[in-house]
Amino acid sequence: QVQLVESGGGLVQPGGSRRLSCQVSGGTLENYGIGWFRQAPGKEREGVACITMSDDTTYYGDFVKGRFTISRDSNKNTVYLNLNFLEPEDTAVYTCAADPHLKGPLLLGLHNYLEVWGQGTLVTVSS
Repeated sequence: QVQLVESGGGLVQPGGSRRLSCQVSGGTLENYGIGWFRQAPGKEREGVACITMSDDTTYYGDFVKGRFTISRDSNKNTVYLNLNFLEPEDTAVYTCAADPHLKGPLLLGLHNYLEVWGQGTLVTVSS
């Protein structure tokens, strides 16, 4: 019954910004970790950022370098990913996922163990 729905993708110029949303339905996922992942055509999926719903602890992939920020709005049951200073190399389908046990680097690294996935939203960075 738990579902994740992403939105906010689109065409962005290099150096631009975008805010992605992950809307949670079917429960509040109070004890879950939620992560953002991305996958470009022909490339492997990589972990971007994650947040622990119980205490707002966050963790980021090494390539983020301070450009992206993950946050949540408990009233709207939504997790956000703010993308700043975007580069063409950031072009990918961005997907959120949730798991009741895995958190932090384990959540970002163990893709095959995550229980719930969204459908993804495409971010294209091009001039």
